[in-house]
Amino acid sequence: MSNLSKARENPRQQLFDQIHSIHAGMLGVEGSGLHMQPMAPFLDEQTATVWFYTKTSAEIVSAIGSGGHAHFCVVGKDHDYHACVAGRITVTKDPARIDQFWNSVVEAWFDGGKNDPELTMLALRMEDAEIWASTGSSLKFGWEIAKANLTDSEPDVGVKTHVVFNDSQRGAAALDPLRPQMI
Repeated sequence: MSNLSKARENPRQQLFDQIHSIHAGMLGVEGSGLHMQPMAPFLDEQTATVWFYTKTSAEIVSAIGSGGHAHFCVVGKDHDYHACVAGRITVTKDPARIDQFWNSVVEAWFDGGKNDPELTMLALRMEDAEIWASTGSSLKFGWEIAKANLTDSEPDVGVKTHVVFNDSQRGAAALDPLRPQMI
């Protein structure tokens, strides 16, 4: 269940927690003409980088070329958390990163293991993220809808927040000057 207090007070960490908890999100490269595709994320919180294993022959690798801009969409397992992360994406065959996140699930996709010639990684360096966290409580949701219908107020069922990741402080995030918005 999405924690609205955490969405207001520490949206950066909540985003990281959500990325760690999902098996896949949707990754798309701007201007590529390709549809977004499901990819398993591996997060390095220290550098605010999301890593993905893929094959050198994958269309997305060609679309990225020497670098591009991408979006990664996250939907929480309870469907009460949504985020869209944007940033620069590059292709790498860095053995240290391959080792860092390697596991039996990844290994199943590569016949040659860590030495498979098709094995490559994508690195999405987070620049910013838009986050929507909503209540998972049907009681709270119902109360807010009823209250809004009886008054001129909007229902308070969630939080919308924008997180910016500073290049000078890789991994540190700052909220926009505007307070998180209620949704």
